[in-house]
Amino acid sequence: MAPRAFLAGLALALALAGCGGGGGGLTLTGSVGSDSVPGKADPADVQVIQDWTAALDRGDTKRAAGYFAIPSVAENGPVFHLRTPRQARLFNASLPCGARVVRAVSAGKVTTATFRLTERPGAGVCGSGTGSTAKTSFVISDGKIVQWRRAGGASSTPHAPSATA
Repeated sequence: MAPRAFLAGLALALALAGCGGGGGGLTLTGSVGSDSVPGKADPADVQVIQDWTAALDRGDTKRAAGYFAIPSVAENGPVFHLRTPRQARLFNASLPCGARVVRAVSAGKVTTATFRLTERPGAGVCGSGTGSTAKTSFVISDGKIVQWRRAGGASSTPHAPSATA
């Protein structure tokens, strides 16, 4: 995909999927360890998800992009085929919310994480999405995210953080 087309698609995705409208922009604020996340997900997958979101929480989109396999797929409304590290960085930079992993479940190769959305430092503003929940399904292979797909929408009712959400 040409850089301009990719950037235009990314801008459209942001407009359509902002946190307040059900977007899945995610980061972790404070790593809690893969063993403490309820849901019986693959601990190695949960660790990758937590490490990736921790990098985003620090605003380190280059490191966060390093958790994505090249090529990989990211679906946050539109589907993006991330074919270069630059495209992976742009996708990561587009995610406006931070998050806490509150649950993770694995089924076959797919691990779906439920997050409680928070504000995060960096380019995005979570705004009214703060406190909502969002789900993202991941396929992780050899410690890299091969697929990142928003699963369902964010809830519109903020909740206090919970270890059993």
